[in-house]
Amino acid sequence: MSSNEPTTRATPAPTSRRRDLIPLRQASWAWFLISLQTFGGPAGQIAVMQRTLVDEKRWIGQKRFLHALNYCMLLPGPEAQQLAIYTGWLLNGTIGGLIAGVLFVLPGMIAMLGLAAIYVAFGATTIVLAIFAGIAPAVLAVVVQAVTRVSKRALTRPAHVVIAVCAFFALALFAVPFPIVIAVAGFAGWLIGRRTHGADNSGTTEKDTDETPPLIADDALHADAPSLRRAVLVLGVGVIAWAVPMVAVVVFTGRHSVFTEQGMFFSGTALVTFGGAYAVLAYVAQKAVETYGWLTPGEMVRGLGLAETTPGPLIMVVQFVAFLGAYRNPGDLDPWVAATIGALLTTWVTFVPCFVFIFLGAPYVERLRNNTHLTSALNGITASVVGVIANLALYFAVHTLFADASLLHWGPIHLLVPDLSTIRPVVAVIAVLAGVMIYRLNWSVLRTLGVCALLGLTAGLVGLPVT
Repeated sequence: MSSNEPTTRATPAPTSRRRDLIPLRQASWAWFLISLQTFGGPAGQIAVMQRTLVDEKRWIGQKRFLHALNYCMLLPGPEAQQLAIYTGWLLNGTIGGLIAGVLFVLPGMIAMLGLAAIYVAFGATTIVLAIFAGIAPAVLAVVVQAVTRVSKRALTRPAHVVIAVCAFFALALFAVPFPIVIAVAGFAGWLIGRRTHGADNSGTTEKDTDETPPLIADDALHADAPSLRRAVLVLGVGVIAWAVPMVAVVVFTGRHSVFTEQGMFFSGTALVTFGGAYAVLAYVAQKAVETYGWLTPGEMVRGLGLAETTPGPLIMVVQFVAFLGAYRNPGDLDPWVAATIGALLTTWVTFVPCFVFIFLGAPYVERLRNNTHLTSALNGITASVVGVIANLALYFAVHTLFADASLLHWGPIHLLVPDLSTIRPVVAVIAVLAGVMIYRLNWSVLRTLGVCALLGLTAGLVGLPVT
């Protein structure tokens, strides 16, 4: 443990001092380091926060972390970024939530902006593709680690294991919509809680007693009393933050400009992206390609590949879409200026709602934290999260290790099957090495990603097939 971390378990403090339990500068640095490791979609991102905040620094307990995750899973938008905002709010109040949420997306935003510019200027170069070919299998190892780690802590009862397995097969085999999976899991958790008369929520299971307690007690974490005045204030500030840039582009570029179209379209998608980025990307691709003509189907796939191998939420692919769309429809502006404005505006309207959802709802969720019926339902959702992450791991593995895959339909079954003849040998070898680095050598995610990126680059430079 580093010398600048608390050495004893913190006790409850007055509300005005709760932000001092973790110095803001120390917390900000931790969030910055986390932001550099947020590869691999929501599964990998949640794994990084779990590893850093719960396992290593022990700033927050496992049950509190999962309670926050359960709420974020119910919201539209990127659940991992919302979890960062929620956890930052618990540790350092509103300013902590803002810092955590902004830093969570900042590296990915900068990386995607740069990669989109490189793509427009030079296309997909061999060096870039080789680096991504090394990073992708490392991300796969991180996602698999997330499945194992979360399952050990979330599946505390045999019934929870059943929920996780059912969630996995519902998504992987039957393509059940994500909101339905979550709703059924919550209802199942509630039924389990009723039949066990609250034993599911007692907090005295064997796993809990074996768990190392956090350095900061639950009651010492930040809390805001829910009130109508606070809710109106949060909602008002959020609406103004969204409206100011949108009004500006309408006034200066017109109601029918590409910026207005992108701002309104991606504002709408931010409010309906239940189930994470994968659930909405098909709709975004259809509209962006067929309706607006901002890019081609092949470019949409390349953009998704870039988003999967850069830090930050996978929904950051919308920045790539907006960059290309505005570059090709600049109006009276320079194409590069137009592309930058379109990308930044799209990022803004996509992520502003995330802060509103958390700051608006978190105090109410915290107030209900000890409600046994709600906790039982959220425990069911937590169990289903294991199945969700496992399904993401399967999806990512197929698309990482194989160049081609097809979706087979057999009655109600929808199964993604890889073409075994299109396996990527170099990528498969790097995936095995990444697993060794994480599981056997216990390397950090950042170190593993760096080494694998170097392996991919080396393979590309010597002429090995990496795509």
